[in-house]
Amino acid sequence: MDKRDELIKIFSKDIRTALKRVPVDFSQVQEIRLRVHAPLLLVYNNREYYITPEGNLGRQAKETYLVTRKELKETLEYISSYSLYAFEEELKQGFITIQGGHRVGLAGKVVLDGSGIRGMKFISFINVRLSHQVRGCADGVLPFLYENREILHTLVISPPRCGKTTLLRDIIRQVSNGTGPEKGMAVGVVDERSEIAACYQGVPQNELGIRTDILDCCPKAQGMMMLIRTMSPQVIAVDEIGSREDMEAIEHVMNCGCKLIATVHGNSLEDIRHKPVLGRLLKEKWFGRYIVLNNRGRIGNISQIYDSLGNGLYPAGGDRHGR
Repeated sequence: MDKRDELIKIFSKDIRTALKRVPVDFSQVQEIRLRVHAPLLLVYNNREYYITPEGNLGRQAKETYLVTRKELKETLEYISSYSLYAFEEELKQGFITIQGGHRVGLAGKVVLDGSGIRGMKFISFINVRLSHQVRGCADGVLPFLYENREILHTLVISPPRCGKTTLLRDIIRQVSNGTGPEKGMAVGVVDERSEIAACYQGVPQNELGIRTDILDCCPKAQGMMMLIRTMSPQVIAVDEIGSREDMEAIEHVMNCGCKLIATVHGNSLEDIRHKPVLGRLLKEKWFGRYIVLNNRGRIGNISQIYDSLGNGLYPAGGDRHGR
């Protein structure tokens, strides 16, 4: 079963028929969005397209496929195998991970109780984010991440939809397995939104290496502390840091002698420098390497690589201090 057939089985019958006809390579599809009484949308190669009932792609809303409440409800039944109640814990997070590692984001009326979010009802919005593993996409980055045969604390800086999680996933895989002269290392992954490993019923759908342990659906700050106490990792990897709690946990990880590989949303090193919480990372030189991505060309396209002082290492003769 190819990626298209594997994925479209979760959609309602009529939407499935339209998606079967869409003339795109599904290995490059990033999102499929359903909203009640709104157009069926597909994000492909960082561009948004309308889908017509005939399965054609358009850039205008005319004659587009409009999603009905019945179709969205039917899709939700397929996603949850007719038992949405079984996904009660996932609904508190706002997403369900399905077979193949694809993440289904959900929005509707949030149900609260005294302790916070209890669940969700009247779900009217679905965003299917496709999981893509690109083995080897970190090949060009890895040589920069080692110094004197030791891996460095590394921060990947990227705008949305530039492949930061895909790049992180391949870095984890190669660090875990070992790469030529570099021995494999024990890696602990805190996968808060089930995007890195994309675990389905506890089993990773993406390959993260033979020495990797995963905490799935666990808050980053708590998960980093748990891994240090229980799994003796040499490297910890997390996606999208930013809170003060994250910073405290990161500091603890680094003080324990464990290396950290993390990602953060941003457009440049200078962008991170001006953020209140994250700016401290740069000022105190927490990371030995900063990798900046852009959306030009392939997934995980490298714009710049800097050392702890902000000196440009890539491209050759790059700028200094992230300016």
